[in-house]
Parts: sequence; C-alpha cells; structure tokens
Amino acid sequence: MPSLSEFYGIVITMYWRDHLPPHYHATYGDHEALIAVDDGSVYAGSLPRRALRLVRTWHGLHHQELSEAWERAWIRTDPGTIEPLP
Repeated sequence: MPSLSEFYGIVITMYWRDHLPPHYHATYGDHEALIAVDDGSVYAGSLPRRALRLVRTWHGLHHQELSEAWERAWIRTDPGTIEPLP
C-alpha cells in the first residue's frame, strides 16, 4: 500500500485497485478512517477530532492531486506522493 503523505503523526495511504468509491486511508495511532476523495467525508472508521480536522485541511489543499493519485493507483501505477501540511 503506497504512502502518499505523512504529517503530524498521520499517515495517508492508498491501496492498489481498492474498492470503490475512490478513497484513501488516514491512520493516526490505532485509529483509521477511509476518506472519500470526492468530498473528504469519512465513510468508514474514525479519527480523533484534531487528526480529522488536519486531514480535511490537507484534503482541501490537495483534492486534485488525490483524484490523480486514485486514477494511477487504480491502474496499478505509482500514485506518487503529495506534500504534507507544513
């Protein structure tokens, strides 16, 4: 599972040819949430409030890059990396 980004203890990953809808995994400690690429909503799992706020901020800054990463991961090519939050 390729790692797209890491910031403030949060790891963002995307599986090769993962199930629909397009999403990524955000992990923080023992918590994991699946986040929809389209709108940044959590559709499975959970994160602590602060971590989720950071993920949503990052998502807003990189929405287009996340869509492109999903397309690449879907065809099993390297999804690349995305800049972390500063």
